[in-house]
Amino acid sequence: MAKLFFGMNQSLDGYVDHDRMAPPSPTLFRHFIDQTDNLAGSLYGRTLYGLMRYWDDDQPGWGNAEREFAAAWRKAPKWVVSSTIDAVGPNAELLGSDLNEEVRRLKSQHDGEIEVGGPKLAHSLTELGLIDEYRIYLHPEVLGNGTPFFAAARPPLRLAGCEQIDTNVIRLSYVP
Repeated sequence: MAKLFFGMNQSLDGYVDHDRMAPPSPTLFRHFIDQTDNLAGSLYGRTLYGLMRYWDDDQPGWGNAEREFAAAWRKAPKWVVSSTIDAVGPNAELLGSDLNEEVRRLKSQHDGEIEVGGPKLAHSLTELGLIDEYRIYLHPEVLGNGTPFFAAARPPLRLAGCEQIDTNVIRLSYVP
């Protein structure tokens, strides 16, 4: 059975915003390449899936690390939750309207880890009790506002681990 985890870069004050945070260091980016290369798949909401489609096509100026990440991202299956789009890109599937049933099916049909992308989708999956782990990549930045990592209050979590990824970022892992 697959394990569902929600992990994102987060500021010290609890916000996720890839446009306002510093780009990942080479060490952190390598961590994400390796993680993505080992995924059973990724589960996205419409907005984050749209942003991640950037990796579907090679871009001018990419270095080796960007090409490696793109290759890892392209090979992993992607499942998209949306009621407003009717088509998705390569190696992606649009899920049906019953989120609970669809995600339970994915978890039962796959082994390994499935990444959840985006705090809104993570909130819905948290309410359904489907997220097995939360991974906060804590950055020494204060954004002051934005989209919070947790979209709403949730039941207590237990610290399952912590790891320093690079000189500025630690990964905190929590489980329900």
